[in-house]
Amino acid sequence: MSDLPPPPRLGVAHRRRLRALWRSAGWPSHDLLEAELLVAGLLTRETDLQGRDTLRLTEAGLRLMTQDAQGHRSARSAHEGLVARVALEMHRAGRIVWQGLSLRAPVALDAPDVVPPPAPSVFDVGAVPEPALAPVRWVQAMPDVYSIRHTTREDWVEPVAHEIKVSRADLLSDLKKPAKGAAYAAVASQCWYVLAAGIGQAEEIPEAYGVMQAHPLAGQPGTFGALEVLRPAPRRPFVLPLALWMALARADARRFEDEAQTGLGDDPGASGEEVA
Repeated sequence: MSDLPPPPRLGVAHRRRLRALWRSAGWPSHDLLEAELLVAGLLTRETDLQGRDTLRLTEAGLRLMTQDAQGHRSARSAHEGLVARVALEMHRAGRIVWQGLSLRAPVALDAPDVVPPPAPSVFDVGAVPEPALAPVRWVQAMPDVYSIRHTTREDWVEPVAHEIKVSRADLLSDLKKPAKGAAYAAVASQCWYVLAAGIGQAEEIPEAYGVMQAHPLAGQPGTFGALEVLRPAPRRPFVLPLALWMALARADARRFEDEAQTGLGDDPGASGEEVA
């Protein structure tokens, strides 16, 4: 039986170091991370005529780095495909759609989890007496898809935020960030998780969110077809504050090839959030 220790487990930091060394002149750091990459056979040491050591990726290191890059590109492609799929469904439901918005949202200082949206006066502190204002901190809410109804009646607008997940690791990481959910609740009357099939169950998602499952199209990696509602999102009364209206006005809404004039004041019932 060999007395040699088992090979080190390689993580994100090891892969990041491989990419950094590939882009650099290869000067060594002489740290544990570097030693583990050398032991794993992913790096090799070279000594020049002046006795200076440099590091180079071995064939195994190059393969790992390129496989890792391909995996990231595949995940980005799948994420972008599902974002586009959800955005299209919201457009077909007669909603105005934004992708990649960054909205400044007020969140209660002591918010442990998803909180109800604050009163509109939180955005306009001059509208209410000082004692009525709860202490808040401002965070950035960045939903993958954000949409509102095509209407001028503020009680029909019903803003909806969709968060898209195509990998289980990304989903689990996201669920550890309660402030993110609180920020979404501060800018939307409904919040949804849209999960690629197989990465999670509705029971894992906080009840403040609705949950959809996206089914991939056979033979077409990174593309999705049916969106199945696993759990509807709770609806909360919400009036868009002026600051949020202005942020939407400054941002570019997503345009679609089949875009047509939608009549203002159409029936608000066809919001399209529950898509079979």
